[in-house]
Amino acid sequence: MIVRSFKDIEGTDRHVRAASGTWESKRIVLARERVGFSLHETILYAGTETSMHYANHVEAVVCVEGEAELTDHESGLTHTVTPGTMYLLDGHERHTLRVKEDFRCLCVFNPPVTGREDHDENGVYPLLTEPEEVQAS
Repeated sequence: MIVRSFKDIEGTDRHVRAASGTWESKRIVLARERVGFSLHETILYAGTETSMHYANHVEAVVCVEGEAELTDHESGLTHTVTPGTMYLLDGHERHTLRVKEDFRCLCVFNPPVTGREDHDENGVYPLLTEPEEVQAS
């Protein structure tokens, strides 16, 4: 059994800040736990815009605080995302979040991320894996 809090993660290698400066993420469950998914609390900052394309991952997102406009580049549809709203990128959709007020969400990735990923120039996370010798920490 693993028990940890987001507060425990602050200032560790599990607390990741985007090179773009548009978001930060506390990765409470990572690939090294070997449970088949990763779980994160992510905050995207008000007034920012982030385009993403998880070509190698499926992501589910639940908004717990704030507001953002989500544009699906595949369909052209735009959605308002507020607390209690979930979106699932089950088709690896290219998408953009335009953040109206600090947007705090819980995210689940499959396959799990390692914690070392950041979006490349196309908004994609690379598919990284953990070496066999890495144990849960």
